[in-house]
Amino acid sequence: MTRPPLSKDTTLCISLAARPSNIGTRFHNHLYETLGLDFIYKAFTTTDIAAAIGGVRALGIRGCSVSMPFKQDVLALVDHVEDSARVINAVNTIVNDGGVLTAANTDYLAIEALIGIHHLDPAQTVLIHGSGGMAAAVASAFRDNGFRAGTLVARNPVTGPELAERLGYHWRPHVGGATASIVVNVTPVGMAGGPEEHDSPFDTAMIAAADTVFDVVALPSETPLIAAARSAGKQVITGAEVIALQAAEQFARYTGVRPTPEQVAEASRISRA
Repeated sequence: MTRPPLSKDTTLCISLAARPSNIGTRFHNHLYETLGLDFIYKAFTTTDIAAAIGGVRALGIRGCSVSMPFKQDVLALVDHVEDSARVINAVNTIVNDGGVLTAANTDYLAIEALIGIHHLDPAQTVLIHGSGGMAAAVASAFRDNGFRAGTLVARNPVTGPELAERLGYHWRPHVGGATASIVVNVTPVGMAGGPEEHDSPFDTAMIAAADTVFDVVALPSETPLIAAARSAGKQVITGAEVIALQAAEQFARYTGVRPTPEQVAEASRISRA
């Protein structure tokens, strides 16, 4: 199938981020082409988020992905907020229905799905390293799916304790000698191009003590943490899985078409090429 030629009737979807990447653009446009949909996707940045969201509403832009630092700011600019965004006070997806904007958080929904896909047991202990918007999505999804024995590790003395208290989890400022059955990295450690791209947020002893190692970093999908966990024979969950599932959910909401798992996997591969 081939996407129809671009025209005045082509539906536009966009992303808004401080540092736009090509991942969403490649993912969505590949699926538009594969499924023959008259859509196009473009990434933008802005210094005026209120005006940008006003443009989404006024210009009939169908879908808008929202990344840092705008995930909280857009809450006041939409008409409806779904539970997935309300529980973590952060938005990553806006759908425009005739000028009515509905916000959701598909990161949260992706984490929920991965908990089920990987058969994680709520009786297990979970440790989450990070306290930003994505960490809130991860931690809230675990808590809301029955994981009550949780620890949040965050150096930030304000956001760390606040998030931990809201979830009923313990807070500690450093990993130290902590262990858990499920360990999750939601920091930039291991991210390609970053100052700590060759580092791991957890040491070998912590990896050895875990059953499941989860790294939300998507580029590269094989971070130093994931590579070490695979070598240790642990179940791993990668950031590539998260970003593919959340993008697929966005795609379905924007277009009304849900791609197959095989189509999502191929779009994910292409998006990270």
